[in-house]
Amino acid sequence: MATLRPDTLAVAPDPGDPMLTAPVTAIDEHGEEVALRVVEERPLTIYLNAREIVTAMTVGDHPEWLALGFLANQGMLRPDEEVTGVDYDEELGVVVVRTAIETDHEAKLSRATRTSGCAVGTVFGDMMEGLEGLTLPAVSVRVSDLLALSHAINRTPSLYLEAGAIHGTCLCRGAEPLAYFEDVGRHNAVDKLAGWMRVERVPAGDKIMYTTGRLTSEMVIKCAMMGIPVLVSRSGFTAWGVRVARQVGLTVIGRLKGKRFLCISGQDRIVRDAEAAE
Repeated sequence: MATLRPDTLAVAPDPGDPMLTAPVTAIDEHGEEVALRVVEERPLTIYLNAREIVTAMTVGDHPEWLALGFLANQGMLRPDEEVTGVDYDEELGVVVVRTAIETDHEAKLSRATRTSGCAVGTVFGDMMEGLEGLTLPAVSVRVSDLLALSHAINRTPSLYLEAGAIHGTCLCRGAEPLAYFEDVGRHNAVDKLAGWMRVERVPAGDKIMYTTGRLTSEMVIKCAMMGIPVLVSRSGFTAWGVRVARQVGLTVIGRLKGKRFLCISGQDRIVRDAEAAE
């Protein structure tokens, strides 16, 4: 299996960007000085029209996609909503998303809660709203594709390999990774992906979302609301995440390491092909 090259991705991590990491000095177990780079964290405040929505801690890249994806994944920006502008002020650390018509989001803000996610991790009391009646495409998943994706993504040049302490999310089709995002919070990485898909009008029905983070209820809900039928992680699950996945027909595969994995939803869609058996 070959290592994935950044130039084959529509969006790829940029571990060489000096704005995303900072140099520090540490002392190792032998008392020796060690130079290393650590991931940056910067506050990013998101506005929807004139209303301040949230301030998230983020690594700092792709702020416009992060803002769009966050608002869409929180149900504050509908798929048919006309976005007239996305303005980013780097000095202030502010993104303003403007819509043609004022949105009705005050009620959601009054019910905001903190979840188990890293960094922003904010969803709302009606987080299950929108899942009723949702049916995802029944997409088959070949084991050989899962193994190829795991091998390629884990060896792609990334901030994780450069500095650690970061999560990754990759949109894939079959065994082909398409776009790869990283951030200090796994929710931020997913929101960047959602924002990019919205801007580029990328169809979701035949895609796989690979994430390094835990498969909690909010991660499962975000994937389902984005219309992506398959969610894969090298990490584990929560009970509520399992229940929601089975409710909406999302194929969920976790603990993908080497040639091992566990499928907790959509098991009938797993294709154990010859290549995997070999």
